[in-house]
Amino acid sequence: MNAGHDLARAAQGFLGARFRLHGRDPDLGLDCMGLVEVALARAGHRVRLPCDYTLKMRSIDRFAGVAQSAGLVRAQGEVAVGDILLIHVGPCQYHLGIIGMDGALVHAHAGLRRVVTTPAPHGEIMACWRLCDDTISGKD
Repeated sequence: MNAGHDLARAAQGFLGARFRLHGRDPDLGLDCMGLVEVALARAGHRVRLPCDYTLKMRSIDRFAGVAQSAGLVRAQGEVAVGDILLIHVGPCQYHLGIIGMDGALVHAHAGLRRVVTTPAPHGEIMACWRLCDDTISGKD
């Protein structure tokens, strides 16, 4: 199986879930970090991502080690299905999303108040992480 495809399918399974800041339960609502956490879990990679943050942050430095502890590697080149993107969307505003099976971005949209897909990331891609097919960190 392809780990990226598993993650993309998992993320797409949450389309339409309500938006909720710090949300980690699809029935109650998800934010962008929550979407990544529950999609990773559904794809077989259980992690606990931070939930003590605000919508606007001056720095993302304290989250630097989170991706590695979640079994993700920094990706280079073109984005691929299942990649997790960190996007700088505005002043002091960062956002996470997962590239879906069709190449669209699956993300928890605060303005639309739900998990949606958009054709492309809006903003500067700050980082791109990928699950490797042989990654076993956090795998059930």
